[in-house]
Amino acid sequence: MVAWLFQLFRHDLAPVVRGFPHADGRYNHRLLDAYPSADRLGYLAWRDHPNTGGPAPVGFALCERGPTTWSLAAFWVTPVVRREGAGTRLALESIARHPGRWTVAFQHDNVVAGPFWRRCADAAFGPSGWTEERRPIKGRPDVPADHVIVGETPRR
Repeated sequence: MVAWLFQLFRHDLAPVVRGFPHADGRYNHRLLDAYPSADRLGYLAWRDHPNTGGPAPVGFALCERGPTTWSLAAFWVTPVVRREGAGTRLALESIARHPGRWTVAFQHDNVVAGPFWRRCADAAFGPSGWTEERRPIKGRPDVPADHVIVGETPRR
């Protein structure tokens, strides 16, 4: 299921990262090859489908644990439920499940992502509990550096 949704994620991101589908019509999905594992896991958000009443996936979060830091490797919510709080709930619940240090990166040209992730950082880490820095993208000097939020959740 995440593999299907991941194609929508890459499609949404394509204008920001100048991404093209491969010859088979699918976007790059190599990231998924490492999931799930002991250090990589994902979460799905669900909502009742408006036509069938049955459960429908409306978003996913892919989390990675590094030696000292958790990070969000990919995050996506279907456009129809954006601005209804589904993305915020998914982000905050995913982060809360893994207390400690976190990084959340987003692309400079993704104008919607910045305000969203800053609001989430305030809620997850506290208004003064996080910083934002710019980090160059390895092997891509032609694109703007990513914005990276660094914060720490309280230990349980």
